[in-house]
Amino acid sequence: MSTLPRAITLAPQAAVPPAAARRAARRRARRETATAWGFIGPAVVVILGLGIVPVLWSLLLSFRADDLVTPGRWVGLDNYRALAEDPGFHTAVRNTLLYTALYVPLSLVGGLALALALNRRLRLIGLYRTLVFIPFVVSATAQGVLFSFILDPEFGVANSLLHQLGISPQGFLSDPDQAIYLLVLISLWSGVGFCVVVYLAALQDVPPELVESARIDGAGRALILRHIVLPTLTPVTVFLLLWQVITALQVFDLIYVTTKGGPLGSTTVVVYFVWQQAFQTFTAGYGAAAAYVLAVALMVVGAALRVVRRRQSRTEGVVR
Repeated sequence: MSTLPRAITLAPQAAVPPAAARRAARRRARRETATAWGFIGPAVVVILGLGIVPVLWSLLLSFRADDLVTPGRWVGLDNYRALAEDPGFHTAVRNTLLYTALYVPLSLVGGLALALALNRRLRLIGLYRTLVFIPFVVSATAQGVLFSFILDPEFGVANSLLHQLGISPQGFLSDPDQAIYLLVLISLWSGVGFCVVVYLAALQDVPPELVESARIDGAGRALILRHIVLPTLTPVTVFLLLWQVITALQVFDLIYVTTKGGPLGSTTVVVYFVWQQAFQTFTAGYGAAAAYVLAVALMVVGAALRVVRRRQSRTEGVVR
C-alpha cells in the first residue's frame, strides 16, 4: 500500500522581540547610509570644493579689501559703491551690453535661417551640416589666434584682399571703432553652428500633417513659417535665447587672445574687467564685487525669461 508524500514545512521561528527588531532595522539603515555615502562622497567633495566653496568665498571676498597676498580688511558695501562710480566698469558694462545686443539676435536669426536651408533633402546634406557645425567645436583661443593673423593690419590676408579691391587698409582689431564689431563677427562664426544644430533637431518635431494641410489650403512658405513653424519652435527659441545671453555676458577668452580689452578699452567686457582687477591690479575684493554684479544680472535675465515663458504657456493653455 502506497503512502502519500508528506508536505515539507518550515519549523516555526521564534518570535523576535520588538526592541531587537528595531535595533536590527537601525543597524541595517546605518549600513545602507554608510554605503551610499561611500559612493557619493567623492562627488560631494568635488562639488563642494570646486563649486559651492568658491562661490561662498568670493561672496565674502566682495565685502573685503583683499589682494590675496596680505591680510585683507572688511569694507562692507564699499566695493559695490566704488563700482557704481567707476568709469572703467561703466565702459565694461556698456561694451558687454553692445556685444550681447548684437551677438544674441544675429546668432538666433542666422541659426534659424541656416537650419531651414539645411532641413531638406539635398545631395551631400550631411557634409553641409558638418561644415556649419565644425566652427562651434573650435576653441575660442584657436579662433582668436586664427583671426589675429587674418586681421593683422600690416601682414593680414584681409588687408591684402582690400588692397586688391582698391580699398584703403583697415585697422580691424587695432581700431577702437571696429574692434568690438569684429569680435561679434568672429563669435558668430562659431556660435551660429550651435543654434543650427538645435534648430535642426527642433524642426523634426514640426507636425508634417499641419504643414501639408496648410499647403493644401493654399498657404505659402511665409505663412507656414509664421503660423506653424515659428510657434512650434518657441520653447527651443527661449532656451537658445537664454543660452546665448549667458554665453555673451561671459565672453572672455576670445577677447583675452585677440585684443586684451583694447584698444583704448573699446573691447573691455565685464568678465575681462573682473580678471584685470583680480590678477593685474590685485584688487581681488573689488573684482569679486564686479563678478557678483554680473551674476545678479544673469539671474535676473534667467528669471525674466522663465516668467515670460510661463505666461506664454498659460496663454496657449487658455487658447487650447
